[in-house]
Amino acid sequence: MKKILSLLVLMAAFTSCEEDIKFNTPAVQGLKDNALWRADAFTATIAGDGSLVITATTGFETVVLKASAIDPGTYPFGKNDSGVLYPSQASYSIAAESGVGDTFSTILENGRGQIVISDDVRETNIAQGYISGSFRFNAVNDEGVIVYFADGVFYKVPLVAATGQ
Repeated sequence: MKKILSLLVLMAAFTSCEEDIKFNTPAVQGLKDNALWRADAFTATIAGDGSLVITATTGFETVVLKASAIDPGTYPFGKNDSGVLYPSQASYSIAAESGVGDTFSTILENGRGQIVISDDVRETNIAQGYISGSFRFNAVNDEGVIVYFADGVFYKVPLVAATGQ
């Protein structure tokens, strides 16, 4: 009787344990001003000049990350020590339809950050059509207000053909 009771308790314990795992692959997300920001839609495009452009949107918000090349590595945003803008840049915009309408960019004063393209072949494979990496940036609007993105990640974002090529 003890064995049957123990078996029933054990079976009840295993059948009541369940994990609902939701995978977020592919994804673009980060902390915007210390709050989770996760894109609903995103694409990565290789432009005619060989640069990478990742566009991620959620509702009325859009993040655009541009790396000057598609090769794995770190691409800084903002200005170098001599005050010259790096060719890579990031921007964050809120559509006018939201009632706010504003654009923030790393090309303005105090804008800075970086995008890192992963060299792990399990995460970035141009031939198979996906790219991964990380990003962080401070983007500034015309009034000097700064939006902060930290711990940003883009994972297996699909590459699409550039239009007009």
